[in-house]
Amino acid sequence: MEAWVPLFNIFLNSPTPETEASLWLQQSSSSSSVPITTTSFLSLLAKPIINNSYTNSLCDRRVMFLQTLPFLVQSRILSFLGFEHQRFCKRDLSKLARTLLTDTEGIDFWVKRAARNLLDKVSDSNYQWISGLSLDSGEERVDEEFGSIPDCLKDAASSANELFLPWLPLSHDTLNSRELFAGYESQEDFSSQVGEGSGDNSKDVAEEMEIDLVMVAPLDEEIQNMAASLKERIMTFESSSLTVELANEIRRLSFERDADPFVILGMLEPWKADDETASILVFHLSNGREEEEEIAWPSKVLCSIMLPKMLVLEEPASRVLVISMVEYCKLHQRAAECALLLPLIMKKCGINNHMCDVITRIVKESLHPAHVSAFCRKLLCGEEVEKRSIILPCHQCLLSSQLVWTESLFNLFQNILNHNVQLTQDSVDQLVLLIREVAPSFSKSLKFGNFLLCFITRCSLLLKSHKLLLVEAVAKTNTLVTKSILSKLASF
Repeated sequence: MEAWVPLFNIFLNSPTPETEASLWLQQSSSSSSVPITTTSFLSLLAKPIINNSYTNSLCDRRVMFLQTLPFLVQSRILSFLGFEHQRFCKRDLSKLARTLLTDTEGIDFWVKRAARNLLDKVSDSNYQWISGLSLDSGEERVDEEFGSIPDCLKDAASSANELFLPWLPLSHDTLNSRELFAGYESQEDFSSQVGEGSGDNSKDVAEEMEIDLVMVAPLDEEIQNMAASLKERIMTFESSSLTVELANEIRRLSFERDADPFVILGMLEPWKADDETASILVFHLSNGREEEEEIAWPSKVLCSIMLPKMLVLEEPASRVLVISMVEYCKLHQRAAECALLLPLIMKKCGINNHMCDVITRIVKESLHPAHVSAFCRKLLCGEEVEKRSIILPCHQCLLSSQLVWTESLFNLFQNILNHNVQLTQDSVDQLVLLIREVAPSFSKSLKFGNFLLCFITRCSLLLKSHKLLLVEAVAKTNTLVTKSILSKLASF
């Protein structure tokens, strides 16, 4: 596994992963003492892993090693496999892509898209192999073509007597026998079983993450009385030790009673607590127990305590609140994305400067740049269903289904770019179209102009095809940096 670390670093950090990965694989296959081949790489990606993070399922989930990687890395690996598909066995690539596509609920949009592109490239388009009325014959044919002996060696075989290759004690018939690949085929069958069994578990996780605005059964009187008592204590901070005890009682009420924890948190209204109480509650409501290691509970904690405070933020956030959010988001990055960052950015009236400062702090100190890049791609290119947030029903009215572009949001993207986050080509393309659309509305905005200058500087390699569109958009602005931007574009 250690031999593959440099390759995965390329997929994680490189702005051009397909080209660099191809060069690395070519150089390593000839110089490394460890067997590094296209077949061994696919074997590693398809290696079955027991994923026991889905604690709400009846049994552990079997997934491929590829599925345990971040979504951005998965999509880049699949893009590389499509780019270099001629160097790999078509049957293996098809098996890998089909296994991913069977996970219809848990798969990321961009991973699904890359898997479909890969499957399209390795599928036969001329339908000649269907003449035998056997849908499996095509895969068998490409498998035999990949594993067959090169023509140059076949010529040598015709003149050989006993041994096909003089330096190997193998006959011609033995080399052509499929028994040599029996172990590998069994691994493929196991991968297929992994793909077939992964759909139900991923559906459970998706249902757990999804907060549907439906009517719930009324709580019994005892739970309502306990919730009312805890709500009064939340509003009065006495000491840190008493607040920790309060958090433990809230957690017991949420998990040990026959009630929806989301409903309990809505009744308690913990977002109305002062900042010091909130910072203590958010950490002690998640103390590392098994049910709290999932994404659902940390998301509910964030969206019921921190998110409401951020949605109405009109002044700089307190130091204790910002520090607690940054540290909590380090521990629960996926929850931070879907229960804090995403709904806050999708605020109906758009974010302001104070919200931008908090988000920038979280992005810089809590998330990996690759995670931020994938998040930006979801914001700019994702479908509406991908932008669904985990949020209390009473706060749903504060969110919009579309991004509301303000000066502060452009400032946020400038801060992200200055943090050396590599945007994908899709994200860059969407930003260019957006800039052309909103340039007249922000024609005198210096923050918009600074974002443009930063965007053109940081993403210059991805913007050359958009030069004319950008020149047209920048010509509609009139700020202190307009000439600098036009000068930068002229150098493309």
